[in-house]
Amino acid sequence: MEEADIVVVGAGSGGSAAAGRLSEGGKYSVAILEAGGKNTSFTTVMPGMMPFQKDEANWRFETVPQAGLNGRRGYQPRGRGLGGSSAINAMLYVRGHPWDYDNWEAMGCPGWSWDEVLPWFKRCEHNVRGGDDYHGGDGPLWVSDQDYAHPGSRAFIEAAEKLQIPFNPDFNGARQEGVGLYQVTQKNGERWSAARAFLGDGKPPENLEVLTGVTAERVLFEDGRATGVAYSRGGEQHTIRARRAVVLAGGVFQTPQLLMLSGIGPGEHLREHGIDVRVDRPGVGTNLQDHLDYVAAFETNEGNFLGKSLKGSIKSLGAMAQWFRKRTGAMTTPYAEAGAFLKSEPGLPAPDIQLHFLIAIVEDHGRANVKGHGFSCHACVLRPESTGTVRLATASAADAPLIDPAFLSDERDLKLLMKGTRMMYRILDTPPITDYRGKDRYPFDQDDDAALERLIRARSDTIYHPVGTARMGSDEDAVCDPQLRVRGVDGLYVADASIMPKLIGGNTNAPTIMIGARAAEFVKADLA
Repeated sequence: MEEADIVVVGAGSGGSAAAGRLSEGGKYSVAILEAGGKNTSFTTVMPGMMPFQKDEANWRFETVPQAGLNGRRGYQPRGRGLGGSSAINAMLYVRGHPWDYDNWEAMGCPGWSWDEVLPWFKRCEHNVRGGDDYHGGDGPLWVSDQDYAHPGSRAFIEAAEKLQIPFNPDFNGARQEGVGLYQVTQKNGERWSAARAFLGDGKPPENLEVLTGVTAERVLFEDGRATGVAYSRGGEQHTIRARRAVVLAGGVFQTPQLLMLSGIGPGEHLREHGIDVRVDRPGVGTNLQDHLDYVAAFETNEGNFLGKSLKGSIKSLGAMAQWFRKRTGAMTTPYAEAGAFLKSEPGLPAPDIQLHFLIAIVEDHGRANVKGHGFSCHACVLRPESTGTVRLATASAADAPLIDPAFLSDERDLKLLMKGTRMMYRILDTPPITDYRGKDRYPFDQDDDAALERLIRARSDTIYHPVGTARMGSDEDAVCDPQLRVRGVDGLYVADASIMPKLIGGNTNAPTIMIGARAAEFVKADLA
């Protein structure tokens, strides 16, 4: 039987940070189990290859039909392999607003206020601008500026400034509100995933074992304590023993799935699937929250933005050659180069709308074959009121769970997304972005509520920030306590975005890495 002091399930953003921090100092032996591969190909490492990554790096989940989206199934990409979603995402480094974390504390999560999480963000971060009151300068996660941003991204920023939206050079600095370029998790022009940052960039320390190509099937227990993990690999069944602790970091969909397969979850639901109930915890798989997003798309002349044409292909090949030679140029793009955080009402404590400006037309999450060139812009509601669930489809870990974000089940989200979409269009209707003479692929009368609602229900989908399905809290219904220990058993922890009690106002990768690093410290404190 394989053994380690600590077994971590999932080598995504949270799991990589947790395993890396737990292995520091050599005190504990750590094993991390990952279903996917190593994610070392150039399609992963070259930022601009993001739309062309291999299928095996992505779980490609889908939701159940969404009543609020005309019965459509939503697409839910999730990273598969070392680095998890940090190996397939747009690399944007955004923490959310300080109010988010103070709100977590007010919801019953002591120790998670902004003043208490900021040091952890800084400890993880290696910002190319250096360390200061808001940033770390010597952590493992590289955060870089965009040195080769597209002129269209700067035109978007200038248009917003003309509408009195202030320029913001740092969305993670003194204030979040405003418009600017995003910083990205890149190192010297390469994607810098959580695995590269925390697992030794392909050379893990001797006390850290990385197992890829494995499917975790259930957590094992003895006398109410987590003692290992049963997994399959290459069609064979295996068991790895955890002498001290088990940490779950399978992500917002697969962490609750594994908890339920292990007998921790809504009792009636587990019994329906023939699973013995160890802890009847109705909160497992509930509280699913996600950023619903509306995308505006504009066609332009082929020389302006990225797109499919002979001229565009030639330019892309040249940019790829430059990247291979120097790790510079257009192929360092995250595509979503610029953005804004906006308040729908001036008296709000934090922005409630986020925009992402992309230098290409993106339809159906980039899966649709769109000829020509152009740009897109996304608007999303930062703190949705709609909440959904993750449930088992079968009692097999090999089968995807049932994902139901319940998009637009709360009418307040629709009204705010309509308002945010109109705020976005005001920018897109302002020079100098209008100088590109973009043709709207989905024009509508901006004064017509019914027309805008139809478009939102027909075209909106996630912008990839699901959270909350194993939330932490001080109440008995919480899945985890504020030290990320799973309630009702010993020696079991969660270290990913599923512990968030409320979705933060921004992209979720940086907060998930922070959560993983904190989880490691909680485990160490309990084992000391």
